[in-house]
Amino acid sequence: MISMHKIGVVGDRDSILCFKALGLDIYPALESDPEDARKTIDKMAREDYGIIFVTEHIANTVSETISRYDRFPLPAIIPIPGMKGSLNIGRQRIKDNVEKAVGIDILSEEGR
Repeated sequence: MISMHKIGVVGDRDSILCFKALGLDIYPALESDPEDARKTIDKMAREDYGIIFVTEHIANTVSETISRYDRFPLPAIIPIPGMKGSLNIGRQRIKDNVEKAVGIDILSEEGR
């Protein structure tokens, strides 16, 4: 039997509401309440979410929680820009992961 994992989004309401139209589960969180965001991410991990998108402003407040899940294949926690703009956290994580997998920085001008 094929196991299906859920996909959810954590972030400020204005940034994540559009994901509901795509059929994703949304979990509003406030940047001013990182403990609530941490609890939400931990709950989603326990409830078989395979992918958890987190707006970068929220991800910035719960970086230690996200780092804890980096050691496991699931859930994949992916920072995304929100309505407030990008902090480049998502881009940096991709760059770091590619460098770890390949052994060199192939995504920046200096690495080429």
